[in-house]
Order: sequence, then C-alpha cells, then structure tokens
Amino acid sequence: MNHNQSICKVCGYNMIGDIPDVCPFCGANHNEFISWNEAQQIYRVTPYRVNDYVTQLRLVPRLGLEHAAYCIETDDAAVWIDCPSVFDPDLKPVEAIYFTHKDFIGASNQYREAWDTKVYLHALDAKHPLVRQFPVDRKFKGDFSEHGIEAFHIGGHTPGFTLYIYDKVLFICDYAFPPGSKMRFNPFGPQDETRKRAARILEIIDERSLLTVCGYNYVTEFDSWLENFQHLVEENSRTVA
Repeated sequence: MNHNQSICKVCGYNMIGDIPDVCPFCGANHNEFISWNEAQQIYRVTPYRVNDYVTQLRLVPRLGLEHAAYCIETDDAAVWIDCPSVFDPDLKPVEAIYFTHKDFIGASNQYREAWDTKVYLHALDAKHPLVRQFPVDRKFKGDFSEHGIEAFHIGGHTPGFTLYIYDKVLFICDYAFPPGSKMRFNPFGPQDETRKRAARILEIIDERSLLTVCGYNYVTEFDSWLENFQHLVEENSRTVA
C-alpha cells in the first residue's frame, strides 16, 4: 500500500506524495489533510442497499463533501461506479471500477493494489495533473458496454464525464443536483459545454424503462428526476436563446 498518501478532510480528495500547502482540488489548508492510515482508523465504508443488484457505498462518519460510490452486482461480475475516498479492507473485492469522471478517483489505487481491480477512466480525464499518479488500466475514448453495464461519454462538467446505465438504474453522479425543483447543473467546469451536452443525456435516456437515479450523494426516483432535469435543460435553452 502507498503509505505516502493523504486525504483532504474538506473535499475527500486523495493525494499521493507530500501534503501540499493547499489542497489543489478545493483550496483547503494543508492542516486539513490526514494520512490514509489515520483515515482507516476513523472511517468505514458503509453499504446501503438501493435494490437487488445495486448498493450505495458511503463513509461513516461523513468525510467532507462526501460522495457516494455504487456497487453493481451483475450476472457475471461485481463492479463499482466511482470509488470511496478511504480504503476499507472489509469490503468484498470487485473486478473493475468505472469512473464517471476524475473528481472521485478516491482510494482507487489502494483497492487496485489489494484486489487487482481494473480501473476505467475516460482518456480525456486521465490527462489531468491530479490523476496522473493514479494507475488507470483502461483509458477509454468513447462509449462501451461490459458486464451488461452501458457507458456513455458525455463531456461537459469534465472533458471525460461518463454516465452509466445498468438495467433500470441511471448513474449520473454530480452532473446536475440536487434532485427536485432546485436542481441545477454542476457549477464547476465549462458551463456552456455542461448545458450543451445535457441534450445528449436526454437522448440516451429517451424511451428507456428506468426506475432509479443514483447521484453523487443521493438516490431518487427516475420519473420525478427526469421531469426536473428536462425542466432544467429547457430553462437553460431559453436563457441561452
């Protein structure tokens, strides 16, 4: 395991190497960092069942701007969508970690080393300086399908942002949040491109029989989420026009 690894308590971002003066992800002071073995003593990755084949993984206690990862148990493999910020040796190994984007790289290098798990990240996000020290086994460049999970490159919020669909579940991470009438696009990254690429999301999910949306810190019912997302897209289209 990489003992020279630390975690920002404000945003949960993992850093390999010496602790920086300020967190390059959220700008927090270096005093907000803890070592990975300290984090192991404090936090546990706790599963919350979403349905028969999806489990949400959250840290207890909460770590900063907490993000959830999701475990999908397919017919032939178990995989994660995104990765917890802390390494928990009590979790069951998975075959692969599919990332929506670079921001939630978490402790993927540690799980990869412990389990020989394959890490998937879009090639455009893999170029980012904060990601380069984390091993990526497959730097994919477009859509793909594996283990019955469909991956669709969207872009927008980050150059490599990718959404996933498995059976009746959409994994959208933080492209738009929170669910409900106050939904907005992620304010970080290129705003024009984020709004523009939202149309592709609507095209992908059109006429699909989906039931559940798994976001970066929420799980919600698909129909109501779609209604709010469509309203957000239409509202932004009028604003641009």
